[in-house]
Amino acid sequence: MTPPELPPNRLAYPWTRRIACVLVTDDPKTRPNRQDLGRLFNEVPELYDRVRPGYPDELFADLVTVTDMDEGSTVLEVGCGTGQATRSLAALGCSVTAVEPGEEMAALARRRIAAFGNVEVETSTFEEWDDGGGRFDVLVAASSWHWVDPSIGWRRAHDVLNPGGWMALLGNVVVRRPGEPEVYAETADLHERFCPGNPGWGHPPLENAVRTTDEGWGLVEDPGGLFGPTIVRWYPTVQWFDGDGFADLLRSTSLYRRLGRDVREPLLDAIAERIRTRMGDRAARHYLSVLRVGQRAE
Repeated sequence: MTPPELPPNRLAYPWTRRIACVLVTDDPKTRPNRQDLGRLFNEVPELYDRVRPGYPDELFADLVTVTDMDEGSTVLEVGCGTGQATRSLAALGCSVTAVEPGEEMAALARRRIAAFGNVEVETSTFEEWDDGGGRFDVLVAASSWHWVDPSIGWRRAHDVLNPGGWMALLGNVVVRRPGEPEVYAETADLHERFCPGNPGWGHPPLENAVRTTDEGWGLVEDPGGLFGPTIVRWYPTVQWFDGDGFADLLRSTSLYRRLGRDVREPLLDAIAERIRTRMGDRAARHYLSVLRVGQRAE
């Protein structure tokens, strides 16, 4: 279950500067890198698995239709996390190789898919993974491709796919709807109190505005001529939480995990209390799940 880490206009910038709440340096020797940020989730695998949203069955049905996947297909999943999307892929009956850099995340994924005999989980970054010469019909990355170095990832994706193979990016984009209560609007003052000036804070985009971004690969770097035109499908979903549950959801995301604990935990406690007192202890998290699929260019 994997929602986006930030609203869409921030997903492409995983090293956003933090002001007055965590130390970020301009020294490239000490600046966080993609792998370090991605491994933040490895600190809380059980929490991550419990609170993150999955992907609707309709998305996987469309993935099968577009790519002609069947039980004989071979699938490579990049950044499988705790195996939320992996389980849906395994249920299709195809052969799945899943690559995950976080040791604790990968271990939990293995436990979660233990009942399936058609999945293997390997612990590695995609950039450093030893493919053993294997080639695949479909590559799937569920809310993980923005953690892959684009200067390596796109070419490697092209090279590990069979001719005619497909690249599929899955995601969950946090959105808001006009006139509906939204947690950030109710807690903006708390965010500024505990972590003032953080440019990561902001309202999720409107759902209708996100639906217009239906071309290309979204906010990740474009692969150039390595893949053909994309097919894009949207799927509205929603999660409901009480105050403590919503705090746990935020606790599982990179934006909040990058905060120092002495800032993060008081902020999240205050957000949970605000949801209890102002929102009747019931808060919605609206998403547009998205499928972006493109065929390998020859």
